[in-house]
Amino acid sequence: MRNKMKRITISLIALLALLLSGGKAQPFFVHDPVMIRQDSVYYLFCTGPGISSFSSMDMKEWKREKPVFSAGPQWAIDEIPGFKGHIWAPDISFYRGKYQLFYSVSAFGKNTSCIGLAENMTLNPADPGYHWVDRGKIIESVPGRDDWNAIDPNLILDNEKKPWLCFGSFWSGIKLVKLNDELSGPAHPDRWVPLASRTRDPNIPPTEAGTGAIEAPFMVKHNGFYYLFVSFDYCCRGIHSDYKVMVGRSGQIEGPYTDKLGVPMMSGGGSVVVQGDKDYPGVGHNAVCTFNGRDYIIYHAYDAHDAGKPKLIIRKLNWDVDGWPLVE
Repeated sequence: MRNKMKRITISLIALLALLLSGGKAQPFFVHDPVMIRQDSVYYLFCTGPGISSFSSMDMKEWKREKPVFSAGPQWAIDEIPGFKGHIWAPDISFYRGKYQLFYSVSAFGKNTSCIGLAENMTLNPADPGYHWVDRGKIIESVPGRDDWNAIDPNLILDNEKKPWLCFGSFWSGIKLVKLNDELSGPAHPDRWVPLASRTRDPNIPPTEAGTGAIEAPFMVKHNGFYYLFVSFDYCCRGIHSDYKVMVGRSGQIEGPYTDKLGVPMMSGGGSVVVQGDKDYPGVGHNAVCTFNGRDYIIYHAYDAHDAGKPKLIIRKLNWDVDGWPLVE
């Protein structure tokens, strides 16, 4: 069963902490983190009932804010069997004067999945203009029709400032689709591009997640390249997790993406960015953020010294002489 499904129960009970390089842990609940800054305040969104959110002045002390949704969107309840408001893997961006929050809903163990979108004029809950407007379903995957899974969205703009959405997990891997300028759905004609994949057991029915563990895409532009970060292997297994963050790059947004050795990511390639150790055996589902010219990578990790509970890690991200990401 794909690890996103196991995340449903684990993320409800997991105790997590924010770790800065050289800093102390500050406990709070979070999973599949993304972060953005408005004015002088950092906002973090993550998997949880209604989409969990937090705010901070310093990325150390965090305040829990109200969820984005007080109840699961009705369209998701209608579309997804068994959906009860637990929403996965949000992605936050500022686009055309509004904050755009993509999110995932899915049936258990199936690629009956959808990516939705909510928008807000501000992230400050004290602002009179603060109000999340749900724009509903943007894309969906259907068992028997699609060999991909519509979860783990991430918005990126190409060199012409046109929006694209990368997404996916397991099945045939990571996909990319060009969106219309309003972000209401795919641009016409549809352009669905495969970006990365791993070998899948052919004996697994196409309606099941199976093997070939790859998920959580996140794309950034740096010095003329598009970088595709993904997570290999399995999360949500406590100390038995072996999650790791991998990367490839391309000069074109549609790829092909290759790793440091030139291996295509469509053939299972990927260079390690960060992986588990004796303290955190599994690390993954990352995002990359830039504040004041400094790049950061954030992800969750499983603490071997705390019963395998996942913790949020924030670390500085540098780039080596060949232009590959290097975590401090």
